[in-house]
Amino acid sequence: MTRTAESGEAEAFSRAAVAVFRLNGRFTAAVDRLALASGLSTARWQVLSAVTEESLSVSEVARRLGTTRQSVQRIADLLVRQGLAIYLDNPAHRRAKLLAATERGATAKREIDSCLDGLARHLCESLGGEEEVRRTAEMLRGLSGVLTSVGAGDSP
Repeated sequence: MTRTAESGEAEAFSRAAVAVFRLNGRFTAAVDRLALASGLSTARWQVLSAVTEESLSVSEVARRLGTTRQSVQRIADLLVRQGLAIYLDNPAHRRAKLLAATERGATAKREIDSCLDGLARHLCESLGGEEEVRRTAEMLRGLSGVLTSVGAGDSP
């Protein structure tokens, strides 16, 4: 590979990274505005979303969200104090409790999800339809998967 090609790849990746960081900030701000009425932040909504359908350990939630166990632990404790989640015994691990949404937590999540429906419709229309958004999401999941393997030492 030539030096020019390598520079082009690095520049393309840098532009993609900056775009994803900017997108994350804008998504966070949009969800924060919607979640405010339910007394949640984006971070609390993400953790609550992860444990609404199934109980998970804090470490499992962190892996799914791509963040640290410590940050999820702090948010989980806040959700428990708010009565939106509870800790359950974990049959697979005595010390690592499972986090689960309470009925109040599931209701708060549904309220936010309902507000997100309007945003989702607007974004789909603006970006060329549902299929285009699905393709974009698939590409982002692929990028995330590759980055996960790089972080695990599977690639250069």
